Amino acid sequence: MQAAFQDKFETKLLALNPGYTENALGLDATTFTTVLSNDVLWVAKTGITTYFNGTEILTGRTLSDDVIDVSLLLIFGGPDGSQNPGLTSDGVPSNDVAFSSSFPYLAGPF
Repeated sequence: MQAAFQDKFETKLLALNPGYTENALGLDATTFTTVLSNDVLWVAKTGITTYFNGTEILTGRTLSDDVIDVSLLLIFGGPDGSQNPGLTSDGVPSNDVAFSSSFPYLAGPF
């Protein structure tokens, strides 16, 4: 995946944020887009599964992970997450319907 997408991701990242130097994880543009291009869905029976919880990074995704806000923060927030505050959140604080504790976990269509 890296060979197919990393260069394209980096070009788009720098087009979206020409002032990008590194993100809140300390990743420069090349390293960050390499991580993104190799992103896979982790499946494990033990351990923490999260997109980002302040410590673990890209160890999977839970339904409640705010993937868009984390992604926007990493693209536009700069080294300490405070740059471009109008671009680091989509303003949607949570899902509109609570997740179920049983499969299929998501609310049915309206």
